[in-house]
Amino acid sequence: MFLNKVYCRFSLIYPTLCPPPPPPLGSLPHGGGLFCSPPLRVPNSLRFRRVRHMRSHAASSAPSRLARLVPFASAAESGVADPNGSPAPTSLPLEDEESLSLGRYRLPPKEIRDIVDAPPLPVLSFSPHRDKILFLKRRSLPPLSELARPEEKLAGIRIDGNYNARSRMSFYTGIGIHSLTDDGKLGPEQEVHGFPDGAKINFVSWSRDGRHLSFSIRVDEEENNSSKLRVWVADVESGKARPLFQSPDIFLNAVFDNFVWVNDSMLLVCTIPISRGAPPKKPLVPSGPKVQSNEQKNVVQVRTFQDLLKDEYDEDLFDYYSTSQLVLVSLDGTMKTVGPPAVYTSIDPSPDDKYIMVTSIHRPYSYIVPCGRFPKKVELWTTTGKFVREICDLPLAEDIPIAFNSVRRGKRSINWRPDKPSTLYWVETQDGGDAKTEVSPRDIVYMESAEPINGEQPEVLHKLDLRYGGISWCDDTLALVYESWYKTRRTRTWVIAPDSKNVNPRILFDRSSEDAYSDPGSPMMRRTQAGTYVIAKIKKQDEGTYILLNGRGATPEGNIPFLDLFDVNTGVKERIWESDKEKYYETVVALMSDYTDGELPIDQLRILTSKESKTENTQYFLQAWPDKKSFQITNFPHPYPQLASLQKEMIRYQRKDGVQLTATLYLPPGYSPTKEGPLPCLVWSYPGEFKSKDAAGQVRGSPNEFAGIGPTSPLLWLARGFAILSGPTIPIIGEGDEEANDRYVEQLVASSEAAVEEVIRRGVAHPNKIAVGGHSYGAFMTANLLAHAPHLFCCGISRSGAYNRTLTPFGFQNEDRTLWEATNTYIEMSPFMSANKIKKPILLIHGEEDNNSGTLTMQSDRFFNALKGHGALCRLVILPFESHGYSARESIMHVLWETDMWLQKYCVESSDQSSDLYSSSGESPNSSENKAISATGSVPDHESTQEDGFYFTPRSLLWYYPLST
Repeated sequence: MFLNKVYCRFSLIYPTLCPPPPPPLGSLPHGGGLFCSPPLRVPNSLRFRRVRHMRSHAASSAPSRLARLVPFASAAESGVADPNGSPAPTSLPLEDEESLSLGRYRLPPKEIRDIVDAPPLPVLSFSPHRDKILFLKRRSLPPLSELARPEEKLAGIRIDGNYNARSRMSFYTGIGIHSLTDDGKLGPEQEVHGFPDGAKINFVSWSRDGRHLSFSIRVDEEENNSSKLRVWVADVESGKARPLFQSPDIFLNAVFDNFVWVNDSMLLVCTIPISRGAPPKKPLVPSGPKVQSNEQKNVVQVRTFQDLLKDEYDEDLFDYYSTSQLVLVSLDGTMKTVGPPAVYTSIDPSPDDKYIMVTSIHRPYSYIVPCGRFPKKVELWTTTGKFVREICDLPLAEDIPIAFNSVRRGKRSINWRPDKPSTLYWVETQDGGDAKTEVSPRDIVYMESAEPINGEQPEVLHKLDLRYGGISWCDDTLALVYESWYKTRRTRTWVIAPDSKNVNPRILFDRSSEDAYSDPGSPMMRRTQAGTYVIAKIKKQDEGTYILLNGRGATPEGNIPFLDLFDVNTGVKERIWESDKEKYYETVVALMSDYTDGELPIDQLRILTSKESKTENTQYFLQAWPDKKSFQITNFPHPYPQLASLQKEMIRYQRKDGVQLTATLYLPPGYSPTKEGPLPCLVWSYPGEFKSKDAAGQVRGSPNEFAGIGPTSPLLWLARGFAILSGPTIPIIGEGDEEANDRYVEQLVASSEAAVEEVIRRGVAHPNKIAVGGHSYGAFMTANLLAHAPHLFCCGISRSGAYNRTLTPFGFQNEDRTLWEATNTYIEMSPFMSANKIKKPILLIHGEEDNNSGTLTMQSDRFFNALKGHGALCRLVILPFESHGYSARESIMHVLWETDMWLQKYCVESSDQSSDLYSSSGESPNSSENKAISATGSVPDHESTQEDGFYFTPRSLLWYYPLST
């Protein structure tokens, strides 16, 4: 992909008050017992509403899909109007028992709702010359009606046929332009204008000279339909916008690539072919059965991909929506069609604007892998559309092995050298793409000019024994080549001189990717006159070759980001900037003095930094050398002032096998454990695989980072008086030849035990009020903990999880062995197989249209039936139209309501059943150790063994958040 386009996308800066996209929420009350004495005390401003006990059989007797939670047709009196115009859900009293089984959308308590409905901050984008900033304005959560729009699920992607683009696209509502002076002051806002009211804006990008903006527009029409996308351009100085094409019949095809600036005044656009007719109609009677064959006995192992093609009709429909006609159009409206219509997936102009590298996919298609593995052709054209040559035509890739670091055979990662006018480079595997094949070298990087002269052969740039990971280019004398290997976690960085064959490559860094403390940082990039990005060379008085390394600065005290001046030849580094350590967390965002070619004098260095603290949200600053003056650019208001004085602390503790663990503890504003007593506690984390105990025990994150609260964040429960233990490390370690998952349950329980011990020891979590929950892989973990450590938790909440690993037989998460290679591991890790052991309340939530690999909605359906078949107290909520993560306001509000209801009933209002708490350990509730815990809230001094089980009675809320499944 063209690096200028990459930059335009990566230059969008989201104020870090919440991680985009926000993770979905779920919280689980700990199962079991209500504390007896003393009574729960919380700050007066955060008192819980008492709720009646709900019938214990209400969840299990409800219909399995809860009437699909069909939205209201009209707003209810008790509802709150949706700022996006969708019908308002109801906010019924929690004591309304019938509400448990009615398929109606609900609203969470006001203190949660107010935070979720807070207007989002704009996204920032800097101009190529860093003299202007775009404020891209956003709306709050979308209404469910947008998710309910018809969509086609084809070849692993979802298409909105009316837009002829990917479905469920978010958008901007407006564009504000501000000038930026050298002292960091913003000029008055110039609003981009001229497009229709209510326009939905996407794909905003700068022209190379920074004088124009390009973007797409779609508008709502009658009967809740929206128009197809049109390309617009705006003059940056005046803010005046207009359609790029003079004809109203030319629309953007945004299923794959969309448009790119070829030069300062011309764009290459993927358009819907004008001659295209109506979409193909599905035949009432199929022409024959659906047949797949493997009579050649090929070994084809694939993960559980979703939304795949199913028949010839799907193939025709995929072609219909994804076929584009490329059009070259200038700002004055002059246009020319380029090449034939095809399924173009990428258009990438050369830095000198003479060539276009065009990537397309073609038949034969596959019914078992997504479109990314379809046959792929890469061609070289001139910018006028003249065919130059074919670079490669790769066959269908159904047989890529499932082992990590396995890749497609043939040329891959084909790109333009950003420091040359028109030079291509790519990599080819030497192991057939199979990571299990031992060979040296494993990858070879090649390079050649766009039009080789006199049969010139590609030049071998570098040979690698690990898997190629990319190149950072600088100039003829310097480039950095990256390689890594997942199984060993080894990562290496090579220094090469691309155009100097007499200079041997050498290793610059050779380290473990898990070792955060040894991470030297990444090179800062500068913009070239051609609009590409290369490593910024820094000029000092001596003759050294200096670059800037921007690092996270992981330390045992937390991340302390830095900027080092690094001599590539000697390895000597000088720290020229470092984040504040005491109160603030600062990071280097971008180089702001990068618009001139050649070396950058150190005394002319200007950088953009972000700054935040535990209670102060992120603001952006301009820092200028040589005196390092700092100028504040933004002044965003606090997004949730009601929690501005929340308490945050990074805590450290130890697992019984000696592994160091960390977590971030959040407490409500004004809370004091000595005055208020222990609280219900919410813990949110995610298991991760490691190859060493030392790496697993390293501290990641900063105690001074701002507490970002997204629409489904567990931190929302600070407003309800909970303590929140965020991100307790749950390392699953497999040292040497050991596979981490072979001891998954053992290590999972041990890490959770340590986390629960710590919050109880600190007196912030009541031992009878600890619950566990998570999303995706964290939901999987939650169910496992309720099955294998029920004495720790009072209840659980699992969102969008996979519970039966036999349904993902060719690998999941970081497991690359098959079910047949590791049968015992698959069975023992599957909470579905231990459904009979789950006795604590568990709430299952799942999007009805989940398209994440491995987490089919069926996983929650079948797990719920297994639980119900053993009499477990369980509840299943299926969210119509939602995918793996939840996005509609109605859905998110209902998830928050379900979570809060579950917490109130099974955590805050739970009854004390201490006899259940020791059922797995065989200990008596009256044992001396248990008396010590209940009396003091602390843990006995001696270490327990696995055989001993857990010897304490925790009851707080543990929430584990997964990254992916």
